[in-house]
Amino acid sequence: MNKLLFHSLLLLFILSCSEEENTRMETFVTGAKIAGVNGIHFGPDGMLYAASVIGSDISVVNTESKEIIKRYGIDKGVIGPDDVAFNSKGDFFWTSILTGEVAGFINGETKVIAGNPGIGVNPITFSDDDRLFVAQCFYDNGLFELDPNGIAKPRLILDNIGEFCGLNGMDWGPDGRLYGPRWFNNEIVSVNVDTGELRTEASGFNVPAAVKFNSKGELIVLDTGAGKVIKVKDGKNEEIAYVDQGLDNLALNSKDEIFVSSYSEGSIMKVSENSIEEILPGGIAHAGGISVINGNIAIADVQSVKAYNSGNGEEAWNYKNTFRVSPIGANTAISTFNDYLILTSWVDNNLKIMKPETGEIVESLENLNVPVSATKFGYGIAVALDGNGSITLFNFDGSPSKVLADGFEAPTHVINYEEGLLVSDRGRGELVKIDSDGTKTILVNGLDSPEGIAVQGNSIFVFEGNTGEIKEILGNVITVIGNVLPGSPAQSDLEPPSMIFNGIVTHNNYLYIAGEVEKSLFRIRL
Repeated sequence: MNKLLFHSLLLLFILSCSEEENTRMETFVTGAKIAGVNGIHFGPDGMLYAASVIGSDISVVNTESKEIIKRYGIDKGVIGPDDVAFNSKGDFFWTSILTGEVAGFINGETKVIAGNPGIGVNPITFSDDDRLFVAQCFYDNGLFELDPNGIAKPRLILDNIGEFCGLNGMDWGPDGRLYGPRWFNNEIVSVNVDTGELRTEASGFNVPAAVKFNSKGELIVLDTGAGKVIKVKDGKNEEIAYVDQGLDNLALNSKDEIFVSSYSEGSIMKVSENSIEEILPGGIAHAGGISVINGNIAIADVQSVKAYNSGNGEEAWNYKNTFRVSPIGANTAISTFNDYLILTSWVDNNLKIMKPETGEIVESLENLNVPVSATKFGYGIAVALDGNGSITLFNFDGSPSKVLADGFEAPTHVINYEEGLLVSDRGRGELVKIDSDGTKTILVNGLDSPEGIAVQGNSIFVFEGNTGEIKEILGNVITVIGNVLPGSPAQSDLEPPSMIFNGIVTHNNYLYIAGEVEKSLFRIRL
């Protein structure tokens, strides 16, 4: 048999195996329709426009039929939108919190960049005469007026409203002042946008996230810390409804009906004193790293940590995050050691140890150098740090950290392997074994953006972020055993290139796969 025929038959064999294996892949848990819903606003067409930072799109929702009828995504120039607002002409603008860009569509088609006040631009609103205002929250604290046409530079109004957050979800008041919540200060304030004069309007909230005025001029507040919608009337806070934790924003339609969004669940709900109606369902919203604990598949879902029963797919528990307030944090990776979970967050630059029965954080490491994933190793924790391209060992006893191995371009997933570690280097397309003394050995190269990795028997499994292919590596044979949609690209150079890497894990002869873009959990019988 000549070499050409041999290699042709070998390729045919591998491809045939791939098709056969792929038929074993199934959807195990379905999630939300939007990858976490942030700012929402009703347009002049009566549709609800819903921004999603991680989904990097704006979804147009018909709240009557409960359907998404259109999406504006990266292909249209929408990058990581956090909030959305309309001017009187029907043009809508949005803020990109991770890039600092403020942009809009004129006549629904032509993109115009109003300006870039800096990362952290979060809420956005227009005055009655179409002046455009944005504020920073979580990464800075400025309040600005922008030229919608992008000709004049952003005008700073205030930069001392509060530490780490100027204002969040804002609205223009009937008295000609700009209203907004102070996320970390439990109060609602108003601003004279010409003089910068600041006035407290209401207090006594838990974590106020957004405000809106109804047609009667009444102030409606979303308190995400309390999970409530509240009306401020005659100086008193009156509860309209308790909804849930993990809420982001609210919007009122022409009938003064109240709608709220959830960043942790990706859901939209219609809220009244008597009922809560689901408009879009929630669930898995930003599936990242996954792990197994107590027979459950635990998911780092960015603004929550969820677990699903590995037998029937039912939700076992769900701990929701209030951004920069809750101890749990915004996590993108997860792993198991003993009866605890290791939570990793490049968003917060933290690593935490959580007790899954209660959600209690029992240990934490803070101010790390862009941690992407972690695993228990020896007496400490091995952490993949994107900031310096290393695998670094940390302890909770206060002793100094130690670089075990460096020189990675984009270390993404680190897991225990034999007596050492296995690391996926997304940038170099490699799987690298690290011995306990730090010696590096490249086991596999030539991969396309390897992210999540798992091991069972002699097989190594890997998820490729750019292709969405799940591959099994057995000796020198690489077989595609499944496909999901490619993961979301990073929105700027400030994030790891994996953004939210698709985790994989083996359990009871199944390979579980986090479908970040599908907002689902898949599995393949091995």
